[in-house]
Parts: sequence; structure tokens; C-alpha cells
Amino acid sequence: MSIWVRTGSPWVWLSAGMVSLNLVMVFGLLLLIAVRGLGHFWPAAVQSIELSDRDASVSTLLGNIVDEEKVSAARVRDRGGYVPDGVEIISRYLIKSGNRDIFGADFVWVNETDVRSRSTPRDAVVLERNEWGNFYGFLINVKQNGKVVANGDRAWNVLQKRIARKTELEAQIHRIEKKEIGKINYFMESIRLDEKRLLLDGNNDRLPFENLARDRAALETRYEKFNVELSDLYAQVRRDTITVKTVADQVFELPIAALVRAFRPNDMSFGEKVVHYGAKVWEFVSEEPREANTEGGVFPAIFGTVLLVILMSVFVTPFGVIAAIYLREYAHQGMLTRIIRIAVNNLAGVPSIVYGVFGLGFFVYFMGGSIDQLFFPEALPAPTFGTPGILWSSLTLAILTVPVVIVSTEEGLTRIPRAIREGSLALGATKAETLWRTVLPMATPAMMTGLILSIARAAGEVAPLMMVGVVKLAPSLPLDGNFPFLHVDRKFMHLGFHIYDVGFQSPNVEAARPLVYGTALLLVILIVTLNIAAIRIRNRLREKYNAADA
Repeated sequence: MSIWVRTGSPWVWLSAGMVSLNLVMVFGLLLLIAVRGLGHFWPAAVQSIELSDRDASVSTLLGNIVDEEKVSAARVRDRGGYVPDGVEIISRYLIKSGNRDIFGADFVWVNETDVRSRSTPRDAVVLERNEWGNFYGFLINVKQNGKVVANGDRAWNVLQKRIARKTELEAQIHRIEKKEIGKINYFMESIRLDEKRLLLDGNNDRLPFENLARDRAALETRYEKFNVELSDLYAQVRRDTITVKTVADQVFELPIAALVRAFRPNDMSFGEKVVHYGAKVWEFVSEEPREANTEGGVFPAIFGTVLLVILMSVFVTPFGVIAAIYLREYAHQGMLTRIIRIAVNNLAGVPSIVYGVFGLGFFVYFMGGSIDQLFFPEALPAPTFGTPGILWSSLTLAILTVPVVIVSTEEGLTRIPRAIREGSLALGATKAETLWRTVLPMATPAMMTGLILSIARAAGEVAPLMMVGVVKLAPSLPLDGNFPFLHVDRKFMHLGFHIYDVGFQSPNVEAARPLVYGTALLLVILIVTLNIAAIRIRNRLREKYNAADA
């Protein structure tokens, strides 16, 4: 045994075991997140649960069983529940019963001892709505302008066609509101600012004001035209309604305009469930959120996260590389340089919220306020750059991650043999030419390593972003068809903040929980994708310069 210990084999096996254990834990965590997040989109069976109380009264719930847990009988009794004598542990179920506008809550806990019977009615309908969550019940008929057009089984097929029609009309409405009217509003605001700019400049010439007034009149005419078209489209959308009833035989009339989709999970084949599942996953990654971020998609958060990381990379790379070049190639290697290196290393350990406070004070209030005073006085007191936005968020994260790029680049420069520099200088190249054409290309893989590490950290940061630009819901993306197309002054959504908001600030915790897992999985996938792309670039550069050396 002592000989085996002296060979070092135990430490090899211990290291391998720890690495394996870490891999199992990481992949296990990812699997848990994937199952909890992606499983939410599968159309689960709708159950009709008949409950009986101690006074022999009977009630019925209709919904999905989304969770189950074991609780002690004493806990149930303390809360007024009934448990037979001799039973110590019972199960209780979390039922997503929906119909929040009727019952006041989406979810209810049911004790196993209160369940009298369970069934899965084939005609049970789940209606996804823009507001008030899902509706669980049964379809009675479809109406057009108050007149019944379909009953019974035929009503279901008619409803699907009417929802498809409503979706097409909403797409037209969205195009007019976001693109056409949005462009008109953009130009109207530009005209207002131009008029104010002329007044601030003391311009007394009437011609510019008359030209602006003529442009405004033309825009107002276009607006009225689109407004009439919108009124007609909204009237068409509001034309259709449906009559539904709950499991307690309460009858309601719902506008089809309020529905996102309707499906009957108990009557769906496996193939239909797969199609439904794919549609829900695609909605999650491509649509905007709704219902206080507990429904819909997270596309604005994906877009904001990717754009933030790209802008941060554009800012941090030149700053970090230039600083590393100066420290390694030009600075005198004395006490002051060593102090600077220690300071750079210590910056990597500063809490990220401190960078957020710095970004808010320096970038937003000082730099942004100064830019507004110099270049956008006509917009004041409404700030343009003197308010949190994606530009200041990117710069804040660049300052946060620049130590990583500096250290990695400097280590890469250090590893380049001195003989290569001397050979270049001996052939007549200047120091700048040697640095630009020989040293920097060979140090590119190290620069990419620093960039990879900075992306991995920046993509997951939330605390500083809460102070310099991220918001719960951004009504418009930072990229659109209006000049200058990329609006770096706008606020944005971020996957990390979305997880925090949905997980800890949501008014409907149970409904938000699956989306926390789904968004977390999406953030991990996004970070891994960005890192893989950077790693592939680094490996290609490494192979290129290794081949050149050979």
C-alpha cells in the first residue's frame, strides 16, 4: 500500500474521481433544469377531479396536476383538513385549475384524502388567453356578431379557423402599429425636436417652420389613413366570440380576440402533441412575453443579451489588448508597473454591484448628461443618453471584464519567444512593425481566451445591469428600421434579469416557476454557444500560426 501511495496513483485516481463527480453534478443540474423547463410545454392531460368534504358536499375541479408532495397528517389536520385515523403521511396535489378571473387563483392544493374520483373528459378545452391565464372548461358554441354559427363538435373546427383568422388580422395590426405608425411617430418626434432646436438657436426665419408644419400635416394625413385601417381591423378581430362553461356549469362568453390558442389535450394524438409542443417551444424563443412575464416568450431578452455581449466584446477587446501591450512591451518593468499589475488583478475581485454604481455615476450621469447638454439640448429635460441604456451597460461590463483580457493577453505576449522579436528586428523591421505583424498575430489565441472568459462572466451578470439599463419589459428592441437603426440609448431586456424578475418578483409564483427553469436553460445554451464560437475562432488562429511556425 505504501509503495502504491508513493507512486502517486491515489492522487491521480482522486483527481479523476473529483473531475467525474463535478461532471456528473453539472450534467445532472442541466438535466434537472431541462426537464423542469421543457416539460412545461408538453400538453398534459386535463383531469376532472371530484372532491368530497366531511359534510358530504361534493365539488369538482378541472385542470392539470403539475406537482405532488408528501405531507404529514398532523400538518393537514392543523390546517383543518381531514385525515383518517392511523394515517401518518398523505399525498397532496398541486392542480392548475386556471380561470383566475373566476376563482381568483390559477393553482390550488388538494389532499389525496379529499379526492373522490378522477377522470379525463375528452371534450375538456384549454384556452390560452392574453390575460387571466388559461381557461379550463367546455366549448358550447361559436358566435359571429352575437349570432351562433356553430354548435357541438362542429364548433371546435370553426373555433380553430376563427383563431387562425384572428392571428392573421393581429399580424396586420402589429405591422401597421409597429412599422407604419411607429415610423410616423418617429418622424413626428423629429419634427418637434427640429422646431425646438430652431427656437433655441433664435432662428426668426419663417420658412423652416413652414416646411416643418407642411411635413407634419403630411404625416398626420398618413396617420389618419392608417388609423381608419386599424379601426376596421380591430372591428374584424372583435367580431367573433365563443360560449364556454366551467366544470361547475357556469356559462361565460369570451371574445376570440382574447385567445392565443385552444386545444383539447385529452383528445390529441401523440403526433398532435409533438406539433403543439414544438409550437410552444418556438413561441418561447421567438415571441414577446405577456401576463407579467409568466406567459409568452423571451425573444427580447435573448436579443438584448446577445447584443449586450457583442457590444461589450467590441469595447473590452481593444482596451484590454492595448493595456496589455503597454504593460508588457513598452512600460518600464519597475515598482510602478508591478503595482499596476496588482491593481489590475485586484479589480477582478471587486463586487460587480460596485461597477454598477460606477457606471451609473460616471457613464450615465456624467458622460450621458454631458452628451445631452452638448448634442441634444432640444430634447431636454427628457434625457437621451443621460439615462440607463444598453450602451452604458456594455461599457460597464467592459470595465468589469477588462482585467481578464489584460491578464490573458499579457500572458500570451510573455510566451512568445524573444528570438522571434530579435529575428524580426534583425531583418530591419521597426519595433512597431514587429509588434503589429509578428507578435500580435501569435498572441491572438491568448486574446481570444481572455475574450471567452469575459463573455462567460458578462453574459451572466445581473446586479450592475439593474442600475445601468436592464428593465422588466422593453416595449421596443434596440434595433429597428429607423435611423440610426441601432439605438444604443434604449433600455433592454436580459435573460439573467428575466430569471430574477420571474423567479422572485412575479405575482404568480407557481405559474412563473417553469419559465425560470426554461430561461435558465436558454441562458446556459446561449453562453455555451457564444463560448464555442469564440473557441473555434481561437483554435483556427492557433492552428494557423502553429503551421506558420512549422
